[in-house]
Amino acid sequence: MISQTEENYLKALYSLIDKKGVATVNDISKMLEIKMPTVTGMVKKLAEKGLVEYTSYKPLGLTVIGQKKAALIVRKHRLTEMFLVEKMGFGWEEVHQIAEQVEHIQSSILFERMDEILNYPQSDPHGSPIPNIDGTVKEQKYIALKNCKENDQVILSAVNPSSEALLNFLNSKELELGTLISVLHKESFDQSMTISYLHRKSEVLSSVVSSKLLVTHKTD
Repeated sequence: MISQTEENYLKALYSLIDKKGVATVNDISKMLEIKMPTVTGMVKKLAEKGLVEYTSYKPLGLTVIGQKKAALIVRKHRLTEMFLVEKMGFGWEEVHQIAEQVEHIQSSILFERMDEILNYPQSDPHGSPIPNIDGTVKEQKYIALKNCKENDQVILSAVNPSSEALLNFLNSKELELGTLISVLHKESFDQSMTISYLHRKSEVLSSVVSSKLLVTHKTD
């Protein structure tokens, strides 16, 4: 068994590698807001346990065992978020901190039952994929709304990264997963976008926001 602190390091490394392809001690230090020497010490400890691949001055990696353990922590987090939204009525902006605590519960049967009650969801309330019981993740082919063209019709499928501030902003705009969006105009100067959806005929989104909204093209 590994500690909650060790689990947090594994999850951070998993996230960094997923987003950037590689991760360094400095990356983890910034993400967790922990000093570099402390991070280095923990990474070495995880390497001794066979969970992390560590060589001085080189990018970090997860071993096969470390990869699975990290994915299962993420699985517990995302299942919890989905359960809180779907079965307990929480807003998608409210669930992250609660899931941060619940993800460290070791009882696998709890999360298996959650999965069953939810009818085995493929993604969490923010559209991020939920690793399966083996720790593998189904590939999702999303594109950023920012990269869409005028006259495109797309479906909002995920929000990443899904900060509380961004989710509250989307709530104020009545934008949620599954919303059909029409791209009306794309400003060449600052890449802001004018879109329409639901009853909203003309909403402007900044480049910052549109870069975090992941979509799939509508298929007839």
